[in-house]
Amino acid sequence: MTRPDQSASQIETAFRVAASEIGGSKPRKKRQPPFSIRLSQAERARLALDAAGAPLGAYVKEKLFDGIAMGRVRRKVLSIQDREAHARALALLGRSNLFNNLNQLAKAVHIGTLPVTPETEAELLAILNDVREIRRLFLIALGHQSEAAR
Repeated sequence: MTRPDQSASQIETAFRVAASEIGGSKPRKKRQPPFSIRLSQAERARLALDAAGAPLGAYVKEKLFDGIAMGRVRRKVLSIQDREAHARALALLGRSNLFNNLNQLAKAVHIGTLPVTPETEAELLAILNDVREIRRLFLIALGHQSEAAR
C-alpha cells in the first residue's frame, strides 16, 4: 500500500502531465512573413478570370513555378455538418468546467484536503485517461494524426 503523501504526489504529477497535453502548449514554428504584391482591380480581375475558380494564391504559385507542385500537404476539409458537430462538442466540453474541476482536484490533493485512497486514485487516473482519449479523438477528427499519437 502506498503512503497517502506519495499517492497524492503521483496524482498531482499525472494531473500536470494531462494538463500540459490538453493545453497544447508546445512552441509554434516561426513562419516566414507572407510575400504580397499589389494589383490593380483590372489585374486582379484578369487573374481571377485566368484562374477559373482556383484559389488565386495556388494559381499564382503554379504559374510562377511552371506548374511544379511544391509539395505542400493540405488538410482534409471538413463538411459543414462535421464542423457543426465539432463546434457543439467543443462548446459542451468548454461549458462543462472539466478542466477547472480537474485543476481544483489537483490542488486539493496537493494541499492534502482530498483523502486519497487507492479507489480515489484509480478513479482520478481513469478520468485523466478519458480526457486524454477525448483530446486524441478530437485531434484525429480534425486531421492532426501526428499530434494524436502522443
